[in-house]
Amino acid sequence: MRTTALVLLGSALCLGAAAPPARAAERQPQLTQAERLVLERSNAFRQSQGVAPVAPERALTAAAQAFAAYMARTDNYGHEADGREPSERAQAQGYSYCMVAENIAMQYSSLGFDTDELARGLMQGWIDSPGHRHNLLAPPATDIGVAIARSPSSGRYYAVQMFGRPSRLLLKFSLSNRSRMALSYQLDDKRFALPPGMTRTHEQCSTPALSVNVPDQAEAMTLKPANGARYRFEPSGRGVKVVEGS
Repeated sequence: MRTTALVLLGSALCLGAAAPPARAAERQPQLTQAERLVLERSNAFRQSQGVAPVAPERALTAAAQAFAAYMARTDNYGHEADGREPSERAQAQGYSYCMVAENIAMQYSSLGFDTDELARGLMQGWIDSPGHRHNLLAPPATDIGVAIARSPSSGRYYAVQMFGRPSRLLLKFSLSNRSRMALSYQLDDKRFALPPGMTRTHEQCSTPALSVNVPDQAEAMTLKPANGARYRFEPSGRGVKVVEGS
């Protein structure tokens, strides 16, 4: 008789699982190979959805390894199982970030797993779960760390997948209203007022959708901010023009 339990946790999703029964002889997957398969399939999935691939990163990998080992050693499962947030674990390994996202999973079978079966089950579970899928497809992510560890006491396999974007890729730009008109703009899903004489500076982890609304102008100005860009809105006849520079 085969008993299988799979638990996924990421974003706001938590599925429970019963404790595993006594185990028969188990198949033993090659964990390093399973980790490589998870990485390859993560990038294949991102590319199939039109998202740029991620690259293995030393500090994120170390953070994933340490957390997977902790959960396997203690059989304590959850994003805060060790009393820290994912970002704190990344920082502890020296990863300076502007974004960190984490997927974790616990998988058990009384018959064990072969290498491909373990990797495939982890990936499919994350893809099928909206929260985990969101992390898998996070456009800002450039880096990844993957780790899988086995509990010697319960036989459970704990997997950690960390996505990140380093702070050196943080996007900084400013908008300054030098006209006499009260302007407003939308940055992704947030709206901001930009009255005459005001300058606002933003720091973003990815290139935002930016549109500026000018009174009596039918269409909004659409801008694609670059790092370090400074946009000035100056009078132009009865309207406003945008000038990029210092």
